Amino acid sequence: MNFLADESVDIQIVNRLREDGHDVLSVVEMEPGISDESLLAIANERNALLLTADKDFGELVFRQGLASKGVLLVRLAGLSPDFKAAVVSGAIRDHLTELSETFTVIIPGMIRIRPRNW
Repeated sequence: MNFLADESVDIQIVNRLREDGHDVLSVVEMEPGISDESLLAIANERNALLLTADKDFGELVFRQGLASKGVLLVRLAGLSPDFKAAVVSGAIRDHLTELSETFTVIIPGMIRIRPRNW
């Protein structure tokens, strides 16, 4: 699966998903400081799910109605970067077929998947 990782995402998560065989572009490696709107547009152009730790994307997708191929919001504060990477990797592995066209939140011990019918 294709992912575009916001600069708020730990590099350990990016590396782990690459090890898992996913195509992951990282904003840190491309264009740090890019606007959220531009980032969402790039994800759409590349048919990639946006991977972020920034809650502002909920505002863009839900309130402003901007198009999205899917957003994965990682809410794992306080955990080590390596443990976060393992949790995100497992969540994607277990729910891969459900993630397109959704707004998904990964929190400790739970994953919430909201379909695009928002």
